[in-house]
Amino acid sequence: MIDDVDLKILGMLCRNAKTPVRDIAKAVGVSIGTVHNKIKKLEKEGYIKSYTANVDWNKLDYNITAIIELVVSGGKLVEIEKRVSEFTNVVAVYDVTGESDVIIVAKFRSHEELSSFTKTLLSIQNVDRTNTHIVLTIIKESECLV
Repeated sequence: MIDDVDLKILGMLCRNAKTPVRDIAKAVGVSIGTVHNKIKKLEKEGYIKSYTANVDWNKLDYNITAIIELVVSGGKLVEIEKRVSEFTNVVAVYDVTGESDVIIVAKFRSHEELSSFTKTLLSIQNVDRTNTHIVLTIIKESECLV
């Protein structure tokens, strides 16, 4: 079970994984040793899965974000989701309810790259249909909830 201090620590690390333990301790109001121990516990128990960089994809010319819906048939949903998740430009793959079976979030450098990706998806056996949305403006893009 995690407490309010754990949540505050998670929030600070989510916003900046390189935040020094000393700064976290000061902000949260506990000792450096407590923060260190709590972080180790959060890692061990799987609350912290990894530490990553928040990359500005536009600076790398990935200016197109697409949300792609897939309709899958033939009971091959899990296999297709695994395969799609292996594409390097795919940011997220969600198994969803509703008219679509899968939602993909992916980044592209050009419309040609997006077009090629869509055609590749449609060539996968049991992918019946795609519906692609191009993001016009990103208002918020974060995995931080706390």
